[in-house]
Amino acid sequence: MTEELIDVVDEQGVTLLTVKRAEVHGNPSLLHKVVHVLVFNNSGELLLQKRALSKDVAPGLWDTSVGGHISPGEDTMTAAFREMEEELGVFPLAPPEYLYSYIHSNQYESELVYTFKTVHNGPFRYNQEEIDEVRFWKFADIETSLDDTFMSHNFIHEFRLYLHHQSGQIFVR
Repeated sequence: MTEELIDVVDEQGVTLLTVKRAEVHGNPSLLHKVVHVLVFNNSGELLLQKRALSKDVAPGLWDTSVGGHISPGEDTMTAAFREMEEELGVFPLAPPEYLYSYIHSNQYESELVYTFKTVHNGPFRYNQEEIDEVRFWKFADIETSLDDTFMSHNFIHEFRLYLHHQSGQIFVR
C-alpha cells in the first residue's frame, strides 16, 4: 500500500508542495488541508466519533463527526462526501453546507480546516479500523464533557468555533 500524499499549503490554501503523510504529522511547520463534517440528527444532536486506540492522533478520544485529509487536487466538497463514506459508511442526503475555515495548530501538526455541516440520522456503518464508537450528543452533554482527557483538542477547538459561528461571532473565510 502506498503512503498517503498530502498537499502542504499556505494560509490561503494554495499548494506549495506535496509530501508523504508522515512528513506533516509530527511537523507543525507544514500546514495541510483537512475537511470536517459536523453531522446532526433531526433533533439537533451532534454525532461524535470515538477514535480508535490505534490512531496516531487523539487515540481513544471523542472527536468531530467526520474528519480527514483533503487529497492532492481534491476540492473540499468532494473530500467531505468521500470522508463521510469512508468513516461512517453513508453519503449526505444533500450536499453538506460549508460553514467556515480556520487554522488549528498544536505541537504535532498544523491544519487548515474546512468545516461543513449536514443532517443524517443514520444508521452508520463506521470504519472500525479508525473508529471505536459513534453516538449523538446533546449540546449540554458536550459542554459538560469538554475535557482534553475525554475529547480531542481539535474537537474542543471546533466545538467552540461552531458555537461562536452560530451566534454570529465568527467570520467565514
